[in-house]
Amino acid sequence: MIVVMKVGSPEAEVARLSQELTEWGLTPEKIVGKHKVVLGLVGETASLDPLQIQEVSPWIETVLRVEKPFKRVSREFRHGEASQVSVSTPEGPVLFGEHHPLVIVAGPCSVENEEMIVETALRVKAAGAKFLRGGAYKPRTSPYSFQGHGESALSLLAAAREASGLGIITEVMDTADLDKIAEVADFLQIGARNMHNFSLLKKVGAQDKPVLLKRGMSATIDEWLMAAEYILAAGNSNVILCERGIRTFDRKYARNTLDLSVLPVLRSLTHLPIMIDPSHGTGKAEYVPTMAMAAIAAGTDSLMIEVHPNPAKALSDGPQSLTPERFDSLVKEMEVIGKAVGRWAQPAVALV
Repeated sequence: MIVVMKVGSPEAEVARLSQELTEWGLTPEKIVGKHKVVLGLVGETASLDPLQIQEVSPWIETVLRVEKPFKRVSREFRHGEASQVSVSTPEGPVLFGEHHPLVIVAGPCSVENEEMIVETALRVKAAGAKFLRGGAYKPRTSPYSFQGHGESALSLLAAAREASGLGIITEVMDTADLDKIAEVADFLQIGARNMHNFSLLKKVGAQDKPVLLKRGMSATIDEWLMAAEYILAAGNSNVILCERGIRTFDRKYARNTLDLSVLPVLRSLTHLPIMIDPSHGTGKAEYVPTMAMAAIAAGTDSLMIEVHPNPAKALSDGPQSLTPERFDSLVKEMEVIGKAVGRWAQPAVALV
């Protein structure tokens, strides 16, 4: 349930109303929009009559029920307004959201050694990326595949951050590793295989680092949004949704089916920013540029693209990784689309 306040409502009246609703056993969450203040009410609201709440203050414009099972995630909860997520980096905050320029995240699937991760960070930074992605801990289908270097890779990510000024995104697989990863990462990733790991979702929701939530391989949109609801319900509203392809009946030509239809669907359902991962979504480097540009045209807020200095020798996901040279040219191609749809901040920085 949401309470929409009238334009110009006094701050003291909003505070008084919040206190009274708290005494009713509800949890009011204040949301400040461009023109109005909205109070999102969480708790047992099914038996409440909206008219009963309406009578509590003459400054209430309207009281509406949120019909979706995901409450805090719902766009209704913010009275139709989009939210933004601000992520700190060594060079200042970067804003994700539908009213901000496209944010590019790039880097290898996994951290292999210091020379490789620092070189990649410098190259993707020069091309226009704002964040470096790289796995320290890697969930793999086979127990015999490379699982990542674990804790030792975190220091390598820190070195890449220091050398490049990029923000760091890396995956958390286990609650036991959360604190040490959060010391290095600016952004915590919950991977597709952990989208339904509810204890992990609650744990990342209880800390304040922003969270990137990837869609599960077979997850419906409702299941994905309910997973995000776990994070927001635990107290962390800084969540970005990442579509990385879903598993369908045809896997002969592409690793997954990249569901770009989620962009308009999510825009209508949730206020959270959206990222598209065309690398996992297709599994083949030659398909990544086309899908990246299509995602920009369709309205994505961010892109995550795998880049490796030598994909043929990558320890994981080499076939879907772009070389730094191909990434350089792709950014220039994306710039054309980004400018056309008004989502490009500035031209890509030319390599020296």
